[in-house]
Amino acid sequence: MPKSTTVIDARVSSASSYSEYVNPQWVALLELLGMNVRYARCEGVELFTEDGRRILDFLSGYCVHNTGHNHTHIVQALQKELEGRGPVMLQSHVPELAGELAKRLCDLAGGGLQKVFFCSSGSEGVEAAIKFARMNTRRDGLLCAKSAFHGLTAGALSLMSDPFWREGFGPLLADAVVVPFGNLEALEKQLNSRRFAAFVVEPIQSEAGINVPPQGYLKGVEAICRRTGTLFVVDEVQTGMFRTGPFLAGHHYGLRPDMVVLAKALSGGLAPVGATLMTDAVYEGVYSSLRRAIVHTSTFSENSLSMRAGLATLEVLEKEALGARATELGEELRQRLREELAPFEMVKEVRGLGMLSGIEFGSPAKLVLKAAFEVFMKIHPAMLGQIVVMRMFRDKNILTQICGNNFMVLKVAPPLVASRAQLDEFVVAIREVVELMHTSTSFWTDAVTLAKRAAKI
Repeated sequence: MPKSTTVIDARVSSASSYSEYVNPQWVALLELLGMNVRYARCEGVELFTEDGRRILDFLSGYCVHNTGHNHTHIVQALQKELEGRGPVMLQSHVPELAGELAKRLCDLAGGGLQKVFFCSSGSEGVEAAIKFARMNTRRDGLLCAKSAFHGLTAGALSLMSDPFWREGFGPLLADAVVVPFGNLEALEKQLNSRRFAAFVVEPIQSEAGINVPPQGYLKGVEAICRRTGTLFVVDEVQTGMFRTGPFLAGHHYGLRPDMVVLAKALSGGLAPVGATLMTDAVYEGVYSSLRRAIVHTSTFSENSLSMRAGLATLEVLEKEALGARATELGEELRQRLREELAPFEMVKEVRGLGMLSGIEFGSPAKLVLKAAFEVFMKIHPAMLGQIVVMRMFRDKNILTQICGNNFMVLKVAPPLVASRAQLDEFVVAIREVVELMHTSTSFWTDAVTLAKRAAKI
């Protein structure tokens, strides 16, 4: 048997095994959307499939790939680390790379953040923040914002209001309360009870639809937290690492939080790593004695590969000035999108900061469009957005996705290395898809077909 045939058979077998032993529903969803393709190579913003397609990534793994896919410098740094055969995770030595990375993160974050707890994901970082806040304040209550997304472990999930993520998982943390994002009055009313250990909030709500906070909101949050003894915890898992321009999105607003959670892009997309940054006061409230030196830890938290990936990622982000690039090109992109999509009534708004943007769709006024729109909203609220995602992928070779807690917003989050030409390619593509939405029955026919196929799965 030819070698090429053997390789193909092995890959088919692996895909079949994934469906059988891991997640068949995920495979079914990708098939439904026409997105189940095999990727041969991923570089920068470009994804190359085995059948010769070139796809632009405008999702970045939900803001993981700030430096682009498989950046040469990060890959080489990891290769060198492996070839050195040094201690990866002894659990009984001082991991010097962790100290080096922690210093770099604290220097970049500023605002009195002086200690770092390392972990493997954003969810785990949020769990650490919950524990540290409760230990420091001796309070049980936790406050979060409506439509937030903080992760899918039990504690992080307790800080999310959307029933989709919570349904069927039983009782979560009992003393978690939700307030509207952007509403200082509602926040103050809750915090005045002085029963909350922390208010955990995203500086820009990503999965809620790229919700940028009202002017003065986050500084107001900080002031109320200080007055009521509640710790101010900022979840920068999607917004940090220069995604919105500065190192932290909180830097747009001059924030000085008690804790900041980072993950995703800190990995360079190659080795899982998360980090909870905190003030000395928060740290000392947890690791308060020799006996408590290991009171909170994680198996893979300071392993040398993850730490090296984090250091190499920061080197790329700073050397290539990707924060400044995100600021400049991100605003250019939103301006282009506003201009190109202005003629279309179903485009409600284009918003965002840096290279994190959202295109919000809304109900049309024209009866012929309104009838179709309402039908598909009744079938499933995500139907319209997923047709846009499918069209962008199938017809325009661009990967994107709708926001997880707001199906009417298309997330636009390319790697920070995206070129103007690639951004222009996206603008042309989304304009053509939106125009099709407004002028062609085939767009809505596709939606009917998709709905019928979904009903059979």
